[in-house]
Order: sequence, then C-alpha cells, then structure tokens
Amino acid sequence: MNYWLMKTEPSVFSIDDLALAKRRTASWDGVRNYQARNFIRDDMQPGDLAFLYHSSCDVPGIAGIVKVTSKAYPDATAFDKRDHHYDPASERANPRWFAVDIQLESKFRRVITLQELRAHAKDRLNELLILRRGNRLSITPVSARDWRFILTLNGADERA
Repeated sequence: MNYWLMKTEPSVFSIDDLALAKRRTASWDGVRNYQARNFIRDDMQPGDLAFLYHSSCDVPGIAGIVKVTSKAYPDATAFDKRDHHYDPASERANPRWFAVDIQLESKFRRVITLQELRAHAKDRLNELLILRRGNRLSITPVSARDWRFILTLNGADERA
C-alpha cells in the first residue's frame, strides 16, 4: 500500500463535499501537473490511503483520510469544452490527463494545521514534501513513517 497527500481548495472541493457525495466517493480529476499526473497514472492503486489537505484557505492543513478506490482512468474533464479543466491537446485515443476515484475514510476531529506540521519538520516529518520550500504539487507521496506520525497528531497510536 502507498500513502499520499492530496491537496484541494475547500472552496472548490472540501472534505465536507466528499462526505455529502453518493457513497462518500468522488472522482479526483482536474490535475494538470505532469508529475502529479504521473503519480495518479503510474503509482496510485486501489486501497492506497491519502491525507486530504485543505490549501489556499484560512487554516491550511490535513482534514482527514481518503482511500483510492479505482485504478487510474482518462480524466473526462480534459475532453469537456465546458469544463474549466478542458485541454484541447488531450485526445481520447491518447489521453494526457488521468483521474482516480477516492472515498472518504474519516474526517479528523480537527484540522492538523500546516503550522503544526512545520513544528515537526526537523525532527519527525523531514521527508514530508509539502513542507519543502517551493513544493506546490497537488499530490505527493507520504512515507509510512510520516503517515504513522501524522496519525499520532490526530490522536491515533503511532504503532497503527
């Protein structure tokens, strides 16, 4: 199993929106960065877990956990001229962009803030890519060690 951090702007799509979706499941589409696309297309697998991270908001941070429930598939928003993620260069026969389905596993009682994560950047979370200067990717891998430690910040046992 792989672990991920998936960033979203809560004004566009939040953990609460996912909680209200049918079967608490939604397509994770609209990714328009090649490295993040490669993570989706090449590395994400059904059963992988991800922290859902709210960005570009008053209190950025991890809001909960989602599970990847599908293999990667062509992102339909790239072909829809009415969608703001439309990409005229993406072809159905040779898609440029991919999506996966995610399902809400749990919403945290509180957001684990970026400030709180940064407080542990040197001692415990030195591999967490979101804490590195200049990292703006919407999807990044999370090590098993960092995953377990972040769970302790939410009150879970680090051995879990």
